[in-house]
Amino acid sequence: MKAIVIYYSQSCGNTRKIAEMIGLTTGADLCEIQTAEDYGSDYDAVMSKARDEINSGFIPEIKPLTADLSQYDTVIIGTPTWWYTMAPAVRAFMRQYDLTGKRVYAFQTHGGQPGRALKDIRMLSKGENIGDFAVEFDSMGGSNMKTTLDELRAWIAAIQ
Repeated sequence: MKAIVIYYSQSCGNTRKIAEMIGLTTGADLCEIQTAEDYGSDYDAVMSKARDEINSGFIPEIKPLTADLSQYDTVIIGTPTWWYTMAPAVRAFMRQYDLTGKRVYAFQTHGGQPGRALKDIRMLSKGENIGDFAVEFDSMGGSNMKTTLDELRAWIAAIQ
């Protein structure tokens, strides 16, 4: 299995932390989705903009990936939960890149309300959806993980 973790992370980097843990444990490569225009670091401003983008259906421009997806048979997608769904940058990735024929896993990070992010990823994925996982952090946008490490490690082990 040749795997890659493709993720988008904002503010305190919870999604990045989980992506890195998956990469270290499985040997998967990492590739970060980056928007052409930076959202900034003010949590409240980012969440306000995210709400507006999601409500309007806006899809941001993303930079080209630094990885060639044709080299991978397994794609692990990570997103923070923004207003009950995936971050708009992840939606842009899902629309721009074809995952047909790939094994697809997805994970989300959230602060207490997982919403429909994983369901939305499954709907947009053209790959074979194998499994997904939600990682809960504290509800104030902090980095205190509420999901246990044992639960997370069990899910990661199932990827291998």
